[in-house]
Amino acid sequence: MVANPGTRPSGSNFADSARAFWKKQGQNIMLPLIGVLVFLLVWQLLSSTGITRLPGPLSLVTEQRTRELLLYPFYDLGGLDKGLFWQTMYSLGRVAKGYTAAAVVGIGLGILVGTNQTINKAVDPIFQFLRMIAPLAWVPISLIALQNVQQAAIFVIFITAIWPILINTTVGVQQIPQDYKNVARVLQISPRKYFFKVLIPSALPYIFTGLRIAIGLAWLAIIAAEIVMSGVIGIGFFIWNAYQNNYVSEVILAVFYIGAVGLLLDRAMAYLQRLILPEEQR
Repeated sequence: MVANPGTRPSGSNFADSARAFWKKQGQNIMLPLIGVLVFLLVWQLLSSTGITRLPGPLSLVTEQRTRELLLYPFYDLGGLDKGLFWQTMYSLGRVAKGYTAAAVVGIGLGILVGTNQTINKAVDPIFQFLRMIAPLAWVPISLIALQNVQQAAIFVIFITAIWPILINTTVGVQQIPQDYKNVARVLQISPRKYFFKVLIPSALPYIFTGLRIAIGLAWLAIIAAEIVMSGVIGIGFFIWNAYQNNYVSEVILAVFYIGAVGLLLDRAMAYLQRLILPEEQR
């Protein structure tokens, strides 16, 4: 059977697609990879020469305990003895609850404050005062008020994440062009239609900016809160427990987990923003 000379083999199409992808994205892949490798190399050299007492990245695979944690992240021996995957998932579960509550309350309050100048003037000093309090300062307060470690951790996430969402939403609502408001008034658009067709689309870029900042702060807050709160399963508790037992390489491995999860959370929020927002609003 003679192949049609006008038909290209599927393998050739795949190779062409791969070359086109690499030509477009190769630099975006290689440069970060080179940067990470150089960073790890410099770190290893500093550790090997004794300039710093911090173990190098090679210790993650040379030390038995750390290697087992790296190779078996899903083990669960009950109690607090769990792999890093489960420790991270416990922390993410608390972040999800606190962050969701912060998003709902923050967006709602932001819209209310942004649309009512009187309320804005009344509550702005309170908001500015509360947002200056460090997340760790809320830990003893939440423990005293709630008498429950899990609820206290979630509250710390909530109180940390709400401010960028609330403030950015308020600014977004206040920045709606006056022309939009005038047109809505002339056309006598109903409040419901104005809310969904004018207010939300106009404020959405600001809202997403607040949400993206808040997800990073929420992740930072839970790590700090878990370090302070004893007996709470999570990546923060894992770090503190490893430090107390002088397992420095385990601390470094957990830090890698924290950074990777934080990066994934940020990229997920950025992807959601690109998915929802029109290109001209990004």
